[in-house]
Amino acid sequence: MITVELIKLWRRPRTWVSLLLLIALPALVAIFLAVTHIGPQPGQQPAFLAAVLANGALFPAAALAIVLPIFLPVAVAVVGGDSIAGEASSGMLRYLLVRPVRRTTLLLAKLFSMTVFVLVAVIAVAVSGYILGVNLFHAEPGAVTSVSGPSLTAGQLILRIVAAVGYVAVSMLGVGAIAMFLSTLSDSALGAALGALAVMVASQILVTLDAASSVRPYLPTRYWLAWVDLFREPILWRDIERGLGIQLVYVVVFLGAAWANFATKDVTS
Repeated sequence: MITVELIKLWRRPRTWVSLLLLIALPALVAIFLAVTHIGPQPGQQPAFLAAVLANGALFPAAALAIVLPIFLPVAVAVVGGDSIAGEASSGMLRYLLVRPVRRTTLLLAKLFSMTVFVLVAVIAVAVSGYILGVNLFHAEPGAVTSVSGPSLTAGQLILRIVAAVGYVAVSMLGVGAIAMFLSTLSDSALGAALGALAVMVASQILVTLDAASSVRPYLPTRYWLAWVDLFREPILWRDIERGLGIQLVYVVVFLGAAWANFATKDVTS
């Protein structure tokens, strides 16, 4: 079942279009920076973009920061929202469940497929960002200045980029879990994806609202950018640990809700 879901994922043009768009946006930004040599001021968003002109080895981190707020969550929400609702809208879900396949097995296969997509998407952004950074800008991987001042060695930089990739991937699994849960409630893949994105947009708005300070620590997007602390020396682990904990809660709760609903759902399409 897992193999079937992976084949279906990579045979869909939507998957490749999503990956190409995720790679294309940082590439477009890199080209503009390389041509104009005009970057944002230090401290301005996206993170690390101000330092790329001085050292292109940091562009993988900048690429992650570019796609994280909007484009990456959209891609993940579309895949998660299509997981069950897409099969239902096409009439394939009923056919799949007629076969000797347990609903839990099908849901786990969908989850594994979505997880693979998230990992591939985040890794593709980071790898393409590194290729762009070292080819379009002056790059010294062994002379990268950390956010807090001290320099990082080439080995430290690689390890921290890998850790950032892992952190961003876990953060996106929270989005995917919400989209998958909504996908079990609806026969519309687009509706499920938009519902997950609505949750993310509302969370991002509330994070910036002082009146919502009491719920801010529990919002799914609150610690999305905590991976920036990986590039400090020493690393500040507090927000990173909280971010991982919050995402774990969202993944467990919404995947549990998806399983509970899908296991008892009367499938008519």
